[in-house]
Amino acid sequence: MQHNPGFVALVESILPKVTEISVEEYQADDSWQLLDVREDHEWLKDRLPGARHLGRGILERDVETRFPDKSTPLLLYCGGGYRSALAAYNLQLMGYTKVASLVGGYKAWVARQLPLVTD
Repeated sequence: MQHNPGFVALVESILPKVTEISVEEYQADDSWQLLDVREDHEWLKDRLPGARHLGRGILERDVETRFPDKSTPLLLYCGGGYRSALAAYNLQLMGYTKVASLVGGYKAWVARQLPLVTD
């Protein structure tokens, strides 16, 4: 998917303020709660093992209900790492202290031919 220039510029402006974790770093550290911020239809197709879903559209509204402890390590992913970076930044603004975005998101996971969960 080709992203619009304004969206890319927005993401690039916040990336220096967001921690990014690679697939390999995630696999080596089981402390992360994996959170899929993709749209519902993306989640329903398939997802990373162990992921919980909280779509980008409702994330900020519902995250405190799901994760009231703001020190919970949250690793967010989306299709390619852009939406999850924006979401991670917003969670930081909300006071979450250990939040990160998965570099390359779902696409990076699939490129490594790692398992996916389907219903």
